[in-house]
Amino acid sequence: MTNSFPASIDNFKAVLQGGGVRPTMFQVEIRYPEQVAQDTNLLTNEGTFLIKASNLPASNVGNIDVPFRGRKLKVSGDRTFDDWSVTVTNDVTLGIRKAMEKWSEVIQNHNFALGSNTLNDYFATAIVRQLDRDANQLRAYRFEGIWPITVAEIGLDMDGTDTVEDFDVTFAVQFWSAIDAGDPNYTANAAVASSDTNAIFT
Repeated sequence: MTNSFPASIDNFKAVLQGGGVRPTMFQVEIRYPEQVAQDTNLLTNEGTFLIKASNLPASNVGNIDVPFRGRKLKVSGDRTFDDWSVTVTNDVTLGIRKAMEKWSEVIQNHNFALGSNTLNDYFATAIVRQLDRDANQLRAYRFEGIWPITVAEIGLDMDGTDTVEDFDVTFAVQFWSAIDAGDPNYTANAAVASSDTNAIFT
């Protein structure tokens, strides 16, 4: 009897195209509100180097149990979007750190119960690009209406040798969309834009 199940490493190699996607091959671009820095384009460019960790988003659709004669029919509920986070390597200018602190202050002043009255004053966008080993984009995820919930602490320690400071920032996300071949808001090599910015392009 012939075994019909794939068993060889060659079978596996034929399926694992390009040797797999590497978690180190990515780029993050955050567009900052104009109020947080004099040169937000410079911060966006620096972030492509200094944002050392992030994540591709989860996809969540709620579940509603509808009872019927002792059984439950599962139907789809509403979509929700997880918070999104990045880890930033701190350099001596503290440029991104200052921008994140200022961004947070625009939302809610540190000393007074005052803050922005206009959502566009602090809503922004970001994109995460998954790259192949030649730094070509495989897929991009665009986060819309983001703003920082938490600008985390930086630990200081006299025993902390052979290391460089970093810090985490967690963002609220209104929604995200995904595309394969570029993004008209972020790259000169734009794909043909669709009128539906919420769509998933495959």
